[in-house]
Amino acid sequence: MLRATRCNLALVASLLVALAGCADSSPEAPGRLIVDDVAMADETSGENWLAFGRTSSELRFSPLTQINDANVAELSPDWVLELPEDRGLASTPLVVEGVMYFIGSMNRVRAVDATSGALIWEYDPQVRDYVERLRVGWDHSRGIAYWNDKVYVATWDGRLNAVDAATGRELWSVHTIEPGLAMYITGAPKVFKGKVLIGNGGTENGPNRGYVTAYDAETGEQAWRFWIVPGNPADGFENDAMAMAAETWTGEWWRHGGGGNAWHGFTYDAELDQLYIGTGNGSPWNRKIRSPDGGDNLFLCSIVALDPDTGEYIWHYQTVPGDTWDYNSNMDIVLTDLEIDGRERQVMLHAPKNGFFYVIDRATGEVLSAEKFVETTWASSIDLETGRPVEVPGSRYEDGIAMVTPSPLGGHNWHAMSFNPEAGLAFYPAIHLNRSWDDSGIDLETFQAEQWTGGTGVGGGLGGASPREDGLLSSLQAWDPVRKEIAWEVPLPGLYNPGTVTTAGNLVFQGRIDGSFVAYRADTGEELWTTDLGLGITAPPITYSVDGRQYVALLVGWGGVMAGLGGALQASYGWSYGVHTRMLVAFSLEGGASLPVQPDPVVPVPIEDDFEVDAEMATAGAAFFGQRCNLCHGPGSVSGGLAPDLRASRIISSLERFASVVRDGRRADDGMPAYRDITFDELVSLQHYIRDRAEAGLAAGGGGG
Repeated sequence: MLRATRCNLALVASLLVALAGCADSSPEAPGRLIVDDVAMADETSGENWLAFGRTSSELRFSPLTQINDANVAELSPDWVLELPEDRGLASTPLVVEGVMYFIGSMNRVRAVDATSGALIWEYDPQVRDYVERLRVGWDHSRGIAYWNDKVYVATWDGRLNAVDAATGRELWSVHTIEPGLAMYITGAPKVFKGKVLIGNGGTENGPNRGYVTAYDAETGEQAWRFWIVPGNPADGFENDAMAMAAETWTGEWWRHGGGGNAWHGFTYDAELDQLYIGTGNGSPWNRKIRSPDGGDNLFLCSIVALDPDTGEYIWHYQTVPGDTWDYNSNMDIVLTDLEIDGRERQVMLHAPKNGFFYVIDRATGEVLSAEKFVETTWASSIDLETGRPVEVPGSRYEDGIAMVTPSPLGGHNWHAMSFNPEAGLAFYPAIHLNRSWDDSGIDLETFQAEQWTGGTGVGGGLGGASPREDGLLSSLQAWDPVRKEIAWEVPLPGLYNPGTVTTAGNLVFQGRIDGSFVAYRADTGEELWTTDLGLGITAPPITYSVDGRQYVALLVGWGGVMAGLGGALQASYGWSYGVHTRMLVAFSLEGGASLPVQPDPVVPVPIEDDFEVDAEMATAGAAFFGQRCNLCHGPGSVSGGLAPDLRASRIISSLERFASVVRDGRRADDGMPAYRDITFDELVSLQHYIRDRAEAGLAAGGGGG
């Protein structure tokens, strides 16, 4: 699990000695950073980046000012660490006392010198050994956690591992997901009060019931678990909250699991001693299937406040009662204080998929404001008296096809939102896209999980055009939560751009899908600096300081769901699988490093051979592909770069080689699952479908789908 370092041995030895000397558990131990709730809540010290949002407030705001709006144009690469073994890189690195920790493909974690990028250690949790569980993920993680000399790593296959921060040695490991459940983990753990919290994903992969679990940070012993939706009433309910939630469900919802998986959006409030979790959508998406006689379906699409010591329910606010559009609330929950109507309020800021920007009193759950930040047609407004949305008739596709905005990608997805208290603005990438919905082709009474296509339980698909008159698919928005309006907005390429970081230097940093890394003035949105990194970016940046030098760093490696599901739209950028150099780059005002020379964008060309496609078998293969393959390889096998474009693969034409990959797990080291249960007929039909798509691509001119 621990791999030998490649950096200078003297440097490693000195760092290990220093870190080992910090192992004394007493607060007086020289050089040791005591990471507790006080440290995590300290917004005034900008040297370290201790969590996904830097501190427990999740502001992603740094008080550092060495790099500012007057000199940011002088930024240049300070050091570069090339990552040839990685693919999609989506995580937020952590920096603790001059050491940077980050997670990459196959959940490998590395510790590097934050001033040079020199590798200190690498930890490999061996997710390839759980190859049957890999089918439900996207080979990325949004981050790791740090707490008192330990790094916490959640793995794709469902484990939570604690690693010694000085050596990379595994200290303990627990399975957080029962074998056989169609769940996975791509989110970052959250640490608080000597505990570490982890959730899970998998709503779209079959019947499951979401939950979050807190473990003792020192031992890995389970402290408590909170289920997000109620189970079978015949089995009894775990607590009063589940009994209350069951009153909002109808039919035999437990047969479908219910969903609600919490895979992102955990925030600990040190001031109020409350833990907030953002919860997910239903399983399946369509409420007519999981709760046929209606109901709000608690605690789907909610913010739930819990007692951090016991996991007991305190309060909740549901952003989308009875969700039927995949409008989960797993997005960031950011804590700050605002003066609203002449009164200082302790609030949370939340911009979930549903298109409304919420300001919520975090002590009570009262909604103070909720205004549209993107085009939103499923609801006209939020009634502040009740907190409930005012739904637009027909948006639940009661009468056939309905075109609804936002799409399941949301007005804002998981990509990190930051808030600058000095500018009074929140910054996030917005998405402007609609979707058509239609369940007329589904028998709602006999629906089975294996009928899912992408897990939705409905027909239709992502809209092919933006609902905006200007045709814009994505933008960077600055939201004023006091004025309840967009302060400024700049257009972005594509529709799945990464998150942001903001600083007291009046700056906002963001990468882009097209490979650009950009700095803006926080107060006006003026673009001040940009550099081309030669590869699409998914991860958000961070900033930190060591020995008086401020750095801005980010991981570069296009990945995530839209690198798979995006298909032809994302493939057009040319970020092909395995072609461009993935890397970790740090910038400073004194940098003198050179970036690696990247190949030009490449659009895979479907191969041409003498394979004879059987149309009937190709049709059967299309259904199987939609259920199991398109999340990574893209609709129609047109990959956006997360996985190989199968139309250009020569393996497909050989049934024996194809079986060795799909059934036998030959490419497990590359993140390709082993589908042991695939039948011979399914394998053959899949082969015919992919070759059919290759022929269609050739007929369309090479790269078309």
